[in-house]
Amino acid sequence: MSGLPPYATTGQRIWYYTFRVICGLIFFFLIAPILVIIPLSFNAEDFFTFTPAMLSLDPDGYSLKHYRDFFTNRDWQQSLWNSVTIAPMATLLSVGFGTLAAIGLSQPHVPFRRAIMAILISPMIVPLIISAAGMFFFYSRVGLQGTYWGVVLAHAALGIPFVIITVTATLVGFDRSLTRASASLGADPVTTFFKVQMPLILPGVISGGLFAFITSFDEVVVVLFVGSAGQKTLPWQMFTGLREQISPTILAVATILVAISIVLLATIEILRRRSERLRGMSPS
Repeated sequence: MSGLPPYATTGQRIWYYTFRVICGLIFFFLIAPILVIIPLSFNAEDFFTFTPAMLSLDPDGYSLKHYRDFFTNRDWQQSLWNSVTIAPMATLLSVGFGTLAAIGLSQPHVPFRRAIMAILISPMIVPLIISAAGMFFFYSRVGLQGTYWGVVLAHAALGIPFVIITVTATLVGFDRSLTRASASLGADPVTTFFKVQMPLILPGVISGGLFAFITSFDEVVVVLFVGSAGQKTLPWQMFTGLREQISPTILAVATILVAISIVLLATIEILRRRSERLRGMSPS
């Protein structure tokens, strides 16, 4: 009972354990679908249910054929290539614009900072279907509908809020006397940014970039509105597969995406802890 003080009352002890049970149930509710999908992706049959062979742990009930289908099927590989070419470019734009916006809005002399911040992070708040419909009508007028850059810009707009929030959080503990010292030593603003500011806020920038990448790589609603058949991304192909042809290959793709997300989230957590150490907020 290291989390409870020795003088805790009976009610406090009950709430202490009840709270942890509730958190455990919520965690199980969120993680259970993943725990079901992963073993099903190794099903030797073309079913979305556990076969008797799988339940009896018979090796013949498991197979990598759905993964082979993903890596050999032309449609899946084309959609993967589209996602790989769209997501990094959208991430670069999100990181560039989001970092500049966060640094600018962190300056106390900028007027209407809160209003500007609310507008920039609005893609996180506005329902995605509304944003997608708005982009569709706008792109139809400017000629970006169904183009590669149209999808990239749309995904960049969705990723910028994540970069702004993470970089802004990093700038909260930034010592501005460092930039004044750099200026007093004759460094211009660009040199000060790359030599002084960027190394300290880099964990926040990378974290925001990873969030933006995940957002772009997993996004399906916007690309359905602003993309064309030539920009069919991996989530779009999964959506099409569920609607038109039920194939367990979707489970294999979902498992791969889960693994990628876990790696990226672990990287984000490592960067967060590194950022705290750089700002002196964590002793270890």
